Amino acid sequence: MTETLSADAPAITTDPATDPGEPWGLGGFLPYRLSLASNAVSSLIAERYRVRFGLKIAEWRVMAVLGDTVRGAAHASVPAGRTQRDLTEATLMDKVAVNRACKMLEERGLVARAANEADGRSHLLELTEEGRRIHAEIMPLALATEAELFEGFTPDEQKQVKRLLRRLYERAMTLSEDAPGV
Repeated sequence: MTETLSADAPAITTDPATDPGEPWGLGGFLPYRLSLASNAVSSLIAERYRVRFGLKIAEWRVMAVLGDTVRGAAHASVPAGRTQRDLTEATLMDKVAVNRACKMLEERGLVARAANEADGRSHLLELTEEGRRIHAEIMPLALATEAELFEGFTPDEQKQVKRLLRRLYERAMTLSEDAPGV
């Protein structure tokens, strides 16, 4: 909504949802803006993965972490498999969502479960050969989608967005650790 005070006065935007520079209200609240951006990006990616690969976002996130694990294991810096607890921490999803995603991926033959020698109460999950094949197909799509999202951003702006998001994440994690009772 725009109000004009007089013919020569500038218009004042009073709806923070339509004026991103407005510092008050839900539209100017950082967590709300981050949520909107995250949901929009996740929805775009989810639709592409669902149509082409039949994967939901939670399933893809689990596959992405397991795919990174495969690359890390090849360099001997990461163990070959991950537990569901590891996946929950790495994806920042709740354990029910991770459990459901792992179950679906296992049913589709994209993930295999093996006994965890270090902890008999858990299992290690790894991508199967088919899971690795799909992961290898999705990564170029993921990178192309990222490039589309960054169209119109300079390379420096792209780096700055990623750097600032990393700093926000790290600060939020620090504040969570410092919170009483945590």
